Amino acid sequence: MPVSRITVVLILLLFLHGCAGRDSPPPPEQAPSADNVEQAPSSPPVSVLATSREDRFWVPRHFNSEEDEVHYYISRLADRRFIDVYGGDEHPRVWYIAAERLGQIGEPAIPLLYALIDSGDQYELMLLLYSLQLATQDPQLMAQTGGDYVRLAETLSEHANAENRAIALEWWERHGWRWQ
Repeated sequence: MPVSRITVVLILLLFLHGCAGRDSPPPPEQAPSADNVEQAPSSPPVSVLATSREDRFWVPRHFNSEEDEVHYYISRLADRRFIDVYGGDEHPRVWYIAAERLGQIGEPAIPLLYALIDSGDQYELMLLLYSLQLATQDPQLMAQTGGDYVRLAETLSEHANAENRAIALEWWERHGWRWQ
């Protein structure tokens, strides 16, 4: 890859990161929290109603690589509005779009997720850890790790971030050499 192409890709990544950016969290009355989702799953977060479907699902038209896609979704992890609700009015559940997509991408997302494991944003860390739990279950990777993946103590709970982070770091100690 010529140097000029690398420069263009890096500029594009910086642009995407800046555009998707890490918005400041919405006011508390609109921000969905893990507590609200777990304790009252019957009421969808207010911010879902304020965000259009296009805003939640817009992605750049073309990613030059899977790494570009990973960077894009990582840049959206802290965005509390980048969610959807499924399950109908009776049993609504939050779908964390960026975290789920990173989990689907699997192994290629893992080193970039670990690069952010020291995040001070508890919401972002919660989704990052959830993404790691999903991504480390990539079938090809599990064949190499003997079925070992990041098994979180409690999923999607900011209160469990410290314990889940320790679990993720222990997994990285055992398998992180694959990406170094």
